[in-house]
Amino acid sequence: MYADDWIEPDEAEVAVCVEIFSLLADATRMRILLALRTGERSVGEIAAQVSKSQAAVSQHLAKLRLSRVVTTRQEGARVYYRLANDHAIELVRVAVHQAEHAIGADLRHRDA
Repeated sequence: MYADDWIEPDEAEVAVCVEIFSLLADATRMRILLALRTGERSVGEIAAQVSKSQAAVSQHLAKLRLSRVVTTRQEGARVYYRLANDHAIELVRVAVHQAEHAIGADLRHRDA
């Protein structure tokens, strides 16, 4: 069912994978990534979309930035955040699809 088109990860890569899953195992950070999936946003825009304070969102964004999941662009005094690449949001997408199966929800995706 799944093509084995990649090389087995080494121990260091496995350790980083665990860190990434740990980073994504937070509802606020997951919502932040979902907010960024359509493009860059300021902290205020993200905070409004995820219904959290700007301070809380800034702390989560700092962790995501240190892990290179998001990147920034500064325009004057304002900082805009965006996904560094599509990999983390792909993990979120797959997790949402798995959640649909796990809770028996109407599937909004097609199994390959």
